[in-house]
Amino acid sequence: MSANECDQVSPGRPAVRIHYCDQCGWMLRAAWMAQELLTTFRGHIGSVTLQPGTGGVFEVRVDDFLIWSRARDGGFPEITLLKQRVRDIVAPDMPLGHADRKKPPDTRG
Repeated sequence: MSANECDQVSPGRPAVRIHYCDQCGWMLRAAWMAQELLTTFRGHIGSVTLQPGTGGVFEVRVDDFLIWSRARDGGFPEITLLKQRVRDIVAPDMPLGHADRKKPPDTRG
């Protein structure tokens, strides 16, 4: 496949961008989340881009829509929640299997 053909594989599919703080050492966390999203949403997303930054930033966007912000949402997303938020935008009818199961209520008195 030529480089030009690679550019044509996923036209029109949403792009995910993970903006992470390189100074804080969050590249591995961002890369792991990118791998999880690429695996889960194969055929539904066009790309996942890792964007290094500074100042404690950790944000995830689908196209230009902010779906997670460490500053706004507090900390880092659980991967299940992140997948649900991405799914709700890129493939709303897609089941996520165990990630969609509700946790049983706490019955410990």
